[in-house]
Amino acid sequence: MKKLAIKVDIDTLRGYREGVPHMLDLFEKHGIRASIFFSFGPDNSGKAIRRIFRKGFISKMMRTKAPSTYGLKTLMYGTLLPAPMIVPSAPDIFARASDEGHDCGVHAWDHVYVQDELANISKSEFLSLFERSAEMFERLSGKKPLSCAAPGWQISPVSLEVQEEAGLKYCSDTRGRSPFIPLFKGRSYLPLQIPTTLPTMDEILGLPGIDDDSIGDVWLKGMDNEWNVLTVHAEMEGLSKIGVFEKFIVKAKENGAVFYTLADYARDSAPGECNIKIGTITGRAGTLALQEDE
Repeated sequence: MKKLAIKVDIDTLRGYREGVPHMLDLFEKHGIRASIFFSFGPDNSGKAIRRIFRKGFISKMMRTKAPSTYGLKTLMYGTLLPAPMIVPSAPDIFARASDEGHDCGVHAWDHVYVQDELANISKSEFLSLFERSAEMFERLSGKKPLSCAAPGWQISPVSLEVQEEAGLKYCSDTRGRSPFIPLFKGRSYLPLQIPTTLPTMDEILGLPGIDDDSIGDVWLKGMDNEWNVLTVHAEMEGLSKIGVFEKFIVKAKENGAVFYTLADYARDSAPGECNIKIGTITGRAGTLALQEDE
């Protein structure tokens, strides 16, 4: 039996308003509960243009067909157009995900800002950003958030401290192979980390000879851990690539996959400590948090 958790990251207004309803319909159709992480505040996607000088960023934008994937308006939010609020624009979508039993958590208040500037954000500022998301989460669902997932797999001692003090059950801020208690810069933190184990679609699309028909095969071949975690994005798998995503779900079931949530993994795992390092992976621009090899 192959265990697989689907982790959905929501980065933009379009992904939230258009992609998430499609994905909720898909999950209902196939009887899947997913772990879904919401960006609650402003969509400042246009400010991501600052990443243009990062190695690999332009090639990523080209292979993912960014203008059609994200929409031209999205690419102007926060620069040429005002940054719209994401969850407040249609709170019923968030409420639906929660009511349908999905494992919902916090992705960010301002996704682009946190991903790009985390190293420079003070503890008081990060706490304020997290609390704004947490307050909206509780107001709309009647529950406190018990998990979070960092934008772009970015961490800092500040973010780890705030997450620990918030009393979360788990976080998914890293890439790796199995759940673990994180050690970073000589200190251990709670809660446990449940890393993304499989490459994302935009990373796979950068590999030679890969097209829509072979993406699912790459994921299936990579499901060799006891705990497999696939991160998908509402802007891709919820919109232009939803057909590719559904074909993978069907094929995974045919190959014996059983779907779990990250909350299930957190409950059932008995993790040891492991270091986090900052590094790079194939197909992704910039650096990110990686579970260190044992």
